[in-house]
Amino acid sequence: MANPLFSKKSVPKSAQAKVTDIKLDEALTPWKVALIDDEDDVISISEMVLKRVLVDSRPLEFLKAHSAQEAKDLFEQHSDIAIALVDVVMEDDHAGLDLVKWIRESNKNTTTRLVLRTGQPGEAPEEDVIRDYDINDYKNKAELNSTRLKTTIYAAIRSYRDILEVQHGQKGLEDVVSATTRVLQSANSEEFCIRVFKEANDLLGQETGAFYLHYHLINALGNEEQIQLAYDGSRYHIDTHLEHDIYPDSVKKTMSQAMSSHSNVEQDDRLCNFTQLSETSSCVSLVSLAHPTTSLTRRLLNVLLTKVSIIFENLTRLEDIERTQQELMYILGEAIEKRSKETGSHVRRVSLICEFLAQRLGLDEHFVQLVKHATPMHDIGKIAVPERILHKPGKLDGDEWEVMKTHAQVGYDLLCNSKRALPQIGARIALYHHEKWDGSGYPSGLKGKEIPIEGRIMAIADVIDALAARRSYKEPWPPQQILALLKEERGRHFDPEICDIAVDHFDNIMALRAIYPDDE
Repeated sequence: MANPLFSKKSVPKSAQAKVTDIKLDEALTPWKVALIDDEDDVISISEMVLKRVLVDSRPLEFLKAHSAQEAKDLFEQHSDIAIALVDVVMEDDHAGLDLVKWIRESNKNTTTRLVLRTGQPGEAPEEDVIRDYDINDYKNKAELNSTRLKTTIYAAIRSYRDILEVQHGQKGLEDVVSATTRVLQSANSEEFCIRVFKEANDLLGQETGAFYLHYHLINALGNEEQIQLAYDGSRYHIDTHLEHDIYPDSVKKTMSQAMSSHSNVEQDDRLCNFTQLSETSSCVSLVSLAHPTTSLTRRLLNVLLTKVSIIFENLTRLEDIERTQQELMYILGEAIEKRSKETGSHVRRVSLICEFLAQRLGLDEHFVQLVKHATPMHDIGKIAVPERILHKPGKLDGDEWEVMKTHAQVGYDLLCNSKRALPQIGARIALYHHEKWDGSGYPSGLKGKEIPIEGRIMAIADVIDALAARRSYKEPWPPQQILALLKEERGRHFDPEICDIAVDHFDNIMALRAIYPDDE
């Protein structure tokens, strides 16, 4: 029986040229086409007819198998076969049908377009095959001329392409959801930038040049607030007063265009997203691109940038609340110190020393920051101590000393009812910072590690700064004298481990004190 693929009408002379004569764009990945047939002539003629076909400017790559078993090996080796032309009758009358079932069920391949071809249609009636097997087309070889074969290839590959795009889109959206979840875990603006930069890289599959963000808000008082962020993979910049030029001129121009037009701006080397967060706030975020990317990837990147803009607004509001809370702690602490006729710089210096010691102890950084910002509350209980005792120039008598010692419990009572971590840590520091390692401290006479770690840290930081500072009733101690006291009180007043750290890093601690000097 003459094969219609040999017809002159179906195969133009130009189609008989060798594949190697065709200069293809190497950047265009070929579509993989599996030719599965036990007749060599059918495979050869199919390849000859189709070798010049381009679908979406991409050529075809032919994978050949002469039996169902060879075809299974092909599918095991290649997960990206776009279309398979499968002969029904090979090793036996149903080899092609069994192969189709294996591809869909055992190989779990639901994307490859499967086209059955048969020279014996009576062996496998079309209606039965279409109904019972997950195939995409069924062709009689006697009717499959060059034009129909090409038409089949175009339709099948475009269908495969669309399925892949849907799958990639679904996978991309899942990746965006996962990415935003990770960005949500950012504790501050710097960590936020680092995470967004990494997630953008992962989504794009390339190293981005940089990530930029400009947040704009009209606050409740009608004042304008702006935050600019920039991160290039190694350096982080933040500007909340627009005092520094942290954006390159070209980036600034693109972001200004997006902000003024209230719309996204896409260019070959960057993607800029505009997000209207509320009536009074908006955000422009930009990712620079090292290489061009697909329209689907750009759409997904836009979704990601929209989500991170929302996350950033929530993060900056949280940071603002935390900064306000921390600043109030310092203000209250300084007010207490001034009531005691001592400098307010004491609370800021002690805060830095406690942070330094806690970090050297290897404590969790979140806990370290809580300790740092809670230490200004260590003497808040002195608000209840009469001024005649606070300001007494000489040594306190027994009764006066008992009144003075009550400030630890009073400070705890003032702060302990809060549900927030910062004042809770402050309450514990207020209560325990006068306890001593050997159990001779107050108010509870706790010993060793019965004293919470924040109390032990504060005890040594408070003493170091108090001894080094000038007071109305004393001159500052020289460094060597303070060091001698630390060594003497190791294991008595102070936790030995913390004391060793303070001694080993004494110069660093003195340098921290210099950041907030006392007013002369």
